[in-house]
Amino acid sequence: MRSSISLGRVGGVPVGLNISVVVIVVILVIGLAFGRFPIAFPGLSTAAYVLAAVVSALLFLASLLAHELAHAIVAKRHGLEVNGITLWLLGGVAELRGEPRSPGADLKIAGVGPLTSVVLGGLFALLSWGVSVIGAPPLISGMFGYLAAVNVLLAVFNLVPAAPLDGGRVLRAFLWARWHDRLRAAVAAARAGRVFGYVLIAIGFLNLVSGLSLQGFWLALIGLFLVNAATAEEQQTQIDAALHGITVGEVMSRDPVVAHPDETVAGLVDRLVLRHHLSTYPLRDDDGRFAGLVTLGRVRRVPPDDRVITRLREIACPPSDVPTARPGDQLTELLQRMSGCTDGRAVVLDDDGHLVGLVTPTDISRTIQTVDLRAHEPYRTPRGADLAPPPPGDRTPGGPSSGGPAPGGTVPPAGRRDAA
Repeated sequence: MRSSISLGRVGGVPVGLNISVVVIVVILVIGLAFGRFPIAFPGLSTAAYVLAAVVSALLFLASLLAHELAHAIVAKRHGLEVNGITLWLLGGVAELRGEPRSPGADLKIAGVGPLTSVVLGGLFALLSWGVSVIGAPPLISGMFGYLAAVNVLLAVFNLVPAAPLDGGRVLRAFLWARWHDRLRAAVAAARAGRVFGYVLIAIGFLNLVSGLSLQGFWLALIGLFLVNAATAEEQQTQIDAALHGITVGEVMSRDPVVAHPDETVAGLVDRLVLRHHLSTYPLRDDDGRFAGLVTLGRVRRVPPDDRVITRLREIACPPSDVPTARPGDQLTELLQRMSGCTDGRAVVLDDDGHLVGLVTPTDISRTIQTVDLRAHEPYRTPRGADLAPPPPGDRTPGGPSSGGPAPGGTVPPAGRRDAA
């Protein structure tokens, strides 16, 4: 999930919202303002219910963010990099770069999220009790009580031992410590996640066909997400394990065809693209330094009439945004950084900063196809996810569940994401 709206940085970690998070807010506000709150606290104005619902929705998002920040902070303390946190349709995603180096670190990173949600649940419970003691309107006490229940439910659900939930990470840590085999533990946790996902899909489908609740839709949606994420995790784990020990220098294309930053797009097309039929062209300046990366996709985005006046430096991915590596670096570590404006490419530099090679999706694919000819020791595993189930509550007749929000969670592509 990519951020659509940036919220800045919290503790040095970029935080953003995916536009899909609006769905959670809308469902919460409608369910609480026209379902749960009017039933539990009758006799108040619609404006009061809507205001309490909006505040509850915002505090719920803040709780999700706190859950993800807890993951991120502990991960950073154990040497992992945090690319950012995104709140989206199913909760939150903390994208971590790298993997824990011990079962203990894995357990701490996974467990701190649910622990944070439990602590928040306790704080909201105290607030609910406190405002009732001082004689505040029951609606305010009920609002905090609802948030207390939702946070505890979030923690309990995410502790289900099924990857990519936090509980799956905990299971992986225990199995890793017991078996001393990270790959085997990660695969077992991922398969547990896939089974749990199918169970949720089945329960959600039964709820829908029986007409019990639209919560069945959310359960099925969470289940589908879990099945897909767990399957991707297992595949990524096996690929990373297979590629462990392979260096960038073994994979890279040496002496790549280069261009000058001041050359025009039309010149590149006539001189190189139509002759070499390559998709990636590193730029090298007069001093022999790497000066950017041009891909065929970026060339195509330049209108034909502008190609004779557009310099390559104007369309290139700048050096600071291009993933770089040394020939002796591990390929698995580089793979986690091969994203962004380079369309999955990376450049290889020597100790003096001079370009010596290029790593492209074709190079990776070729390596995977021949990896069975190599002998490597399994090493690392993929990322994980946490989700928030639809909390219990009264239902609005003919409408969505008024008891709580849509799911929330953490996930991965080829490395790992943790979320709440």
